[in-house]
Amino acid sequence: MTTNALLLAFASYLSGSIPFGFLIGKAVKGVDLRQLGSGNIGATNAGRVLGKKWGLICLVLDAMKGLLPAAFLPQQFFLADDPNFDHATVLAGVSTIIGHMFPCWLGFRGGKGVATSLGVLGVISPWGLLIAFLTFFSSFGLWRYVSLSSMLAAIGFGAFELVRLSPSPFTEATWSRGLFAIMVPALIVIQHRSNIRRLIRGEELQFTSKSESIK
Repeated sequence: MTTNALLLAFASYLSGSIPFGFLIGKAVKGVDLRQLGSGNIGATNAGRVLGKKWGLICLVLDAMKGLLPAAFLPQQFFLADDPNFDHATVLAGVSTIIGHMFPCWLGFRGGKGVATSLGVLGVISPWGLLIAFLTFFSSFGLWRYVSLSSMLAAIGFGAFELVRLSPSPFTEATWSRGLFAIMVPALIVIQHRSNIRRLIRGEELQFTSKSESIK
């Protein structure tokens, strides 16, 4: 079981570490997103640098690389009736998110994990995904900050999931989901630390309808 778990984590990490934003930037404009805009390879910076169409494509691809490994890789290593199967699904999801945040191909400097996390939530917590979406768009409608809305969405999901699992979020059957609800929002907030500093200084860019793509 331990060997299968390690193989699952490794395969999921490799899937998550595919740097779609970086690859799209190179293919479309011949640029390195790490050297432009916010320096991030995620969908938001891809949209600012390459144009909104490519930002949306990056968003979808990053979400799919979270959804597909969590949906299909666990069954390659665990039987569906295995009591650890649900934990294996969470392990696949976490490993994919970590792969996106810290891809070995780019010196462990990746994205902030929001889109990939949304894909994972589509498998392990559809109701949590809905809460994340509602929180994001409520915050975005008020303040127009993608970074702030993303962090609040992650925190909103975590709070919802812990409440849903209460009063015992860390039982033998639920401990992995409880840890996921704490660990993933914490990682997303940590990955946004530069945005937090800019928000405090009043320097964070708000989303606007004006195109900021490079020519």
